[in-house]
Amino acid sequence: MKMFIPAAGFMASAMAAAAITNAPVQAAEVQIAASGPVVELTVTENVEAEPDEVTIGAGVTSEAPTAVEALRGNSAQMEQVIARLRQLRVPANNIQTAGISLGARYDYDQTAQRQVFRGYSASNRVSVKLDGVDRVGEVLDALVAAGATDLSGPDFTIADDTAARAQARQAAMQTAMAQAKEYARMAGYSDVRLLKLEEGIAPGMPQPLMRAMDVQAVSAKAAPPVQPGLVQAGVTIVTTFELTR
Repeated sequence: MKMFIPAAGFMASAMAAAAITNAPVQAAEVQIAASGPVVELTVTENVEAEPDEVTIGAGVTSEAPTAVEALRGNSAQMEQVIARLRQLRVPANNIQTAGISLGARYDYDQTAQRQVFRGYSASNRVSVKLDGVDRVGEVLDALVAAGATDLSGPDFTIADDTAARAQARQAAMQTAMAQAKEYARMAGYSDVRLLKLEEGIAPGMPQPLMRAMDVQAVSAKAAPPVQPGLVQAGVTIVTTFELTR
């Protein structure tokens, strides 16, 4: 998202440019002439918050002599996994197919020095979003028991990060203003005037627990311990200040 704040003397031209709603963003940019030196600063601020949403991945991989057998067997296993998720009261809209694949399997025969056909492999993966972080371990354990052969995640996020980003935005603006005034003092000026302001949403930075999980390790002990930690909501701003007397 970009936002440009013009000086008072240029407000009319800024409003005229903003009226062109269907033009590219670049066409709506207003450049304000500065009579003094300028300084451009890029500031990123992140705010930590407790996550209230988590996404995990669950997949099933099946092998069989024929493609039809591999796909049918894989579909049956995945139906069991999805049925178990529904039993755990995961809404249907929170379960999304992430990928389906089917392909031939080959091994390299060192003696014959050639590829040897071994059958077919089918896989199906779903992405599962859980509202709340308290049941992650329980769901992971249930997925393995239902037939999932590989898991990934969890990825912790904030469902509504509006408040956290507003806090980060305020901190970023205060930092930019303080830095600009510091440059002004070092250069012999007394104050600054904001000429341009752009904002971008900094990507969230969850503290990952695990990216891929060994199914055998998960099934060796019941629900694995899960610590959600904190996630970050961030804002990056690019500012241009004029140094003033």
